[in-house]
Amino acid sequence: MAYLQLNNVHKTYVQGEDEVLSNINLTIEEGEFVAIVGFTGSGKTTLVNLINGLLQPTRGEVLFKGQPVTGTSHERGVIFQNYSLLPWLTVGQNVFMAVKEAFPKTPKKELNQMVANYVDMVSLTPAINKLPRELSGGMRQRVAVARALAMKPEMIIMDEPLGALDALTRGNLQDEILNIWGKDKRTALLITNDVDEGIYMADRIIPLRPGPNATLGPEFKIDIERPRDKTELNDNENFKQTRNAIIEYLMDIGNERKAEAQTAYALPDLTPKDFVNQFK
Repeated sequence: MAYLQLNNVHKTYVQGEDEVLSNINLTIEEGEFVAIVGFTGSGKTTLVNLINGLLQPTRGEVLFKGQPVTGTSHERGVIFQNYSLLPWLTVGQNVFMAVKEAFPKTPKKELNQMVANYVDMVSLTPAINKLPRELSGGMRQRVAVARALAMKPEMIIMDEPLGALDALTRGNLQDEILNIWGKDKRTALLITNDVDEGIYMADRIIPLRPGPNATLGPEFKIDIERPRDKTELNDNENFKQTRNAIIEYLMDIGNERKAEAQTAYALPDLTPKDFVNQFK
C-alpha cells in the first residue's frame, strides 16, 4: 500500500471554469523524498493544499496510508513558503503551540524539552526568546522547520519553503532539512521551482505541467548516492544528464504553452496614429 496516493484528482475553484489541476495521479512510498518542480502559477500550492487537507478535490481522491484525506492532521507536517509564525509569540512559544496541539496529554515539562531540542536542531537556541520581527528571513524559516518537525509528522510537506531566501541561507537550510530527514527517513514531499534543489534533495522529480488543467509529467529518478556533495554535483554525469533532461522538458512545455497562448490571443494588426504630423 502506498503511503500517499492521489487518484485521478481534479480541482476547480469555480464551477464551469477551467480546472486548476486535472487528472493528477501520484504515488509516494514510505521513506521516499519526492520533489515536484514547476513554473510559478502552475498549481503547485493547490496540490499541496489538497495533500495536507486544506482543500478537497472536485473529483478523485487523496489517500494517506490508505485512508481518505478529509482535513488537516499533525501526521502531515507542512513547511509553508511564508513562515506563518505568530508575530506576538517568541521562537520557543511558536514551536510550543505546535507540540502542545500534537501531544495534548504530554506533561508541560516534556513539551518544553521537545521545544528546546528542536530549536537547538535548527541552531536557534540563542534566539529562543526572540520575536519573529527580531529574526532574519532565514531564521524565521528555521523556526518554521523546527515547528513542523517538532510535531513528529509521519510525512513532511514543503511548499517552496526556501524560495525567498538568499543563496547561502537557502543552501544551509537545504542541508539542515536533509540532515533531519536522514535521521529517520520520514516521507517527504518538496514543492520547488528550482531544478538543482530538487535533484540535490530528492529521490524522484516529477514536473508539473502548467495550468489551466495542470497535470503531472513523467518522473525523473535521481540516481546519485547519498549523502550528496554540492561541490561535486557539477562534475557528476548523472546530475548533468538528469538536470538537462528536466530543463529541456520544462522548456518544451513552456514553449508549447506560449504557442497556444499566441494562437488563442492573436494581436490585431493595428497601425499607430501619427500624432506628430497631425499638428503640422
